[in-house]
Amino acid sequence: MQVVKRDGRVAEFNPERIVKAVTLAMSQTPGGVDIDLANKISDGVKKQLEDKNQTTVYEIQDLVEKKLMSSSRKEVAQNYITYRYNRDVARKSKTKEVFLDIIGAKANDITRENANMNADTPAGMMMKFASETTKPFVDDFLLSYEAREAFQRGYIHIHDKDYYPTKSLTCLQHPLDKILENGFKAGHGASRPAKRIETASILGCISMETVQNEMHGGQAIPAFDYYLAPYVKATFTEEVKKIGELLGKDLSHLYDYKVKDYIKKDLKGLTGDERDIQAAINATVARVHQSMEAFIHNMNTIHSRGGNQVVFSSINYGTDTTPEGRCVIREILLSTERGVGNNETPIFPIQIWKKKRGINYLPQDKNYDLYKLACRVTAKRFFPNFVNLDATFNQNAKWKENDPERYKYECATMGCRTRVFSDRHGEMTSIGRGNLSFSTVNLVRIAIESAYEAQEQLGINFVLGRTSEEHMTPVYKKTVKKIFTQKLEKYCDITARQLYDRYKFQCTAIAKQFPLLMSGLWIGSENLKPNDSVESVLKHGTLGVGFIGLAECLTVLTGKHHGESEESQKLGLEIINEIHDKCVEYSDRYDLNYSVLATPAEGLSGRFTKIDRKQFGTILGVTDRDYYTNSNHVPVWYKCTAEHKAKIEAPYHAITEGGHIFYIELDGDASHNPDSIEAVVDLMDKYNMGYGSVNHTRSRCMDCGFENADAELIECPMCGSKNIDTIQRITGYLVGTTSRWNNAKLAELKDRVTHVGGDEIKGA
Repeated sequence: MQVVKRDGRVAEFNPERIVKAVTLAMSQTPGGVDIDLANKISDGVKKQLEDKNQTTVYEIQDLVEKKLMSSSRKEVAQNYITYRYNRDVARKSKTKEVFLDIIGAKANDITRENANMNADTPAGMMMKFASETTKPFVDDFLLSYEAREAFQRGYIHIHDKDYYPTKSLTCLQHPLDKILENGFKAGHGASRPAKRIETASILGCISMETVQNEMHGGQAIPAFDYYLAPYVKATFTEEVKKIGELLGKDLSHLYDYKVKDYIKKDLKGLTGDERDIQAAINATVARVHQSMEAFIHNMNTIHSRGGNQVVFSSINYGTDTTPEGRCVIREILLSTERGVGNNETPIFPIQIWKKKRGINYLPQDKNYDLYKLACRVTAKRFFPNFVNLDATFNQNAKWKENDPERYKYECATMGCRTRVFSDRHGEMTSIGRGNLSFSTVNLVRIAIESAYEAQEQLGINFVLGRTSEEHMTPVYKKTVKKIFTQKLEKYCDITARQLYDRYKFQCTAIAKQFPLLMSGLWIGSENLKPNDSVESVLKHGTLGVGFIGLAECLTVLTGKHHGESEESQKLGLEIINEIHDKCVEYSDRYDLNYSVLATPAEGLSGRFTKIDRKQFGTILGVTDRDYYTNSNHVPVWYKCTAEHKAKIEAPYHAITEGGHIFYIELDGDASHNPDSIEAVVDLMDKYNMGYGSVNHTRSRCMDCGFENADAELIECPMCGSKNIDTIQRITGYLVGTTSRWNNAKLAELKDRVTHVGGDEIKGA
């Protein structure tokens, strides 16, 4: 007979455990221990359950209580009940401590798991209560034994586990044209189709805000410029009509006038149609600018998820070369450069420039001027980031320069790095698709265990870490690699199965549970009826097998990380290629889109380290910091040039098809050197990288608006205020205050070094 334990694990029935518990209760009473009675009670419970294949701990305890109450030792029953109650309280004490921390707004890794969530507000507290209550439920009832065991022991991490029971998906690239052309219904009201740029801007915000409440990840618009361009033209026509009405003139012949570029100019010296056209252009540009300002403002103020968190929003743009598309691009950049509110740097949306040769990257390209502007804005405001459409793995054979709908075949990304492009069930596109869920494998733990097992097999013993390279003989390296590969395969298999199980659970949802998402935004969902299962359309999403700590893993296996050793770099690429090959195998096995994700670790960054340090102790260069290095990055503390970092990290982009990012930390005030941003994009182009961004520092006085690049700014030199806001980037997005960062990410922030050196960055 099997017994289901409190944590969901299954064990064989052991009558000795009953005897032990009963005799322990007896020892606390004047009558002392009666071993015969204890055995009699144990035998009675066993007999009563003998027809069952499975029971629970709770059922066994209830039977023990009843048999003690019917025996001559009723006082023992009372002791047993008290003991059982105290054990239950002890098990719940951890939850109690967590809840008290939430109530007390205590800053710790639970309440600061997500730096863009204010867990101190009532809505934020409620979210954390729900989160911490839901996770144990998932462990007990929704995970397989092997997945739960791997998670609890720190081999894998299941992201957004608190959202698991809701069946929600991670993220979406919004086909905003459907919303703008058809309108949508949200809640008790319906939005009409857009007719002008202001409405289009607002609907874009509301679309992402509404769907954010139906999902647990981020929201993105894959072709912001293309989607809004028609409403620039409509606004221009509207302005021409206004001028005609004001002047009492028939200007219908100008309604379809083809504007060459929407640039504001002085009307002085202009007459007739030329003056009317320029006046309409000026008014249109002003309205587009205001609409972009409103879009950015809304994305930083509209709350989702119970009113405690703004939308995790991203927008992709840069390749629309029409005058209207260029107008949208120019004004979103100029609005971003100016800032929101009191001219502060906007946190959202994460803006992503789609870099493409022949379109916007070379001096002769039509949107090159806007690319230069984008670099200038990034130097001051961190955004836009840059996705490289020229990277070999970001290209689509259907993309044609003269196709007005070429954006459908352009790779778009989420700001955090999640990438969706290939689809075994449909066309290669990012639009209307997203990630379903992802889980991360702890490469470091697998490496440490493999190293110790190899030492045991070979009868040798040496200390692991950055001092161990001299002890690593060819025989040892071969042995440890074999063990590591076997373990890696085991835990990748467990991760893939866990993702599949979660997918099947998500497929039990029906369309009406996601009223806007499944009304046509998710690819193929327009054909679903309210009570239809969503299974037929979820197959277009992706399942991500993530990884963390490649640098520390390699330090265990070779004594050095990949940034400082060619041997380590070779092994690192072999390891991630193995995961990639396994994902190809899983895609065929489950007929789903599995891919490798270079995990963006925030809440996870310190979890694995704590577990591993507790078991294996402090290992130099491995567990001696409070965090593991994100995915395949060179460690943040390792001083090297920008180009060296690019050379090392670039090859991983082609094999991490679920998402990746390249970071450069700039020194000094980047706003005085926009060329440095171009130099980083040049590195992406040179080394075939898919997605990248630039980190630098912007500290700002919240009272007078003074800004500089001093990360240690405490007091404003202009007004003396100590109300200083320092913008920092965490796992792809910006955060205006580090007070909400968890301890591991704060430790990582402190260790970050710049990558500027010599002539690596123009003008640096």
